[in-house]
Amino acid sequence: MKNLIISLSMVTALLASCSPATDKKVEKSTTTDTRKEVENSAPEPMKNDQATLEIPADFSTLVPIDLLNNKSANVYDKYGIEFSGNCYSCDLTSLSITKKHIRWTNVCDEKDTFDIDDFSYSNEGNKTIFKTPERTYILTQIDKAPVYELVIEGEKLELKNKRISRYFTTKKALPLFTEHDCGDFEG
Repeated sequence: MKNLIISLSMVTALLASCSPATDKKVEKSTTTDTRKEVENSAPEPMKNDQATLEIPADFSTLVPIDLLNNKSANVYDKYGIEFSGNCYSCDLTSLSITKKHIRWTNVCDEKDTFDIDDFSYSNEGNKTIFKTPERTYILTQIDKAPVYELVIEGEKLELKNKRISRYFTTKKALPLFTEHDCGDFEG
């Protein structure tokens, strides 16, 4: 009889633990706990508040460079000043980005500019993304030298007398890169 009572108690306990009402309570509790754990363990997303988000100071004076020797391990020999755009055709454009505008300027004529004033921006690691209604500009730091790669997505940007380079560096770092002598050209 004692065995029968123990067996019936175990069966009752087993049936009670398997009831649908108990499952729902446990599931809700687990879901809430799991959600809290995920929220606490997930890194906070980067806030893109324009008032607090900073554009790197280097972006205020970016000058065009070109890939000269892709086999070189030395970044200053790998990239350098492009001869034809600076000396011959004089059609390259430098880039200046501040919180208020993106300015493209012909390297040979500082008065020849194109400004973009309506844009938003965000940072994602080594990338800074600038968005306008027509285009997305992605500026990625690809080397600490500093070397930046510019990718433009969206409508094609056509500027008169201003050819946009794929690679840029800061004006301060430019003398460290390989230079070509313009010779008789006045570039």
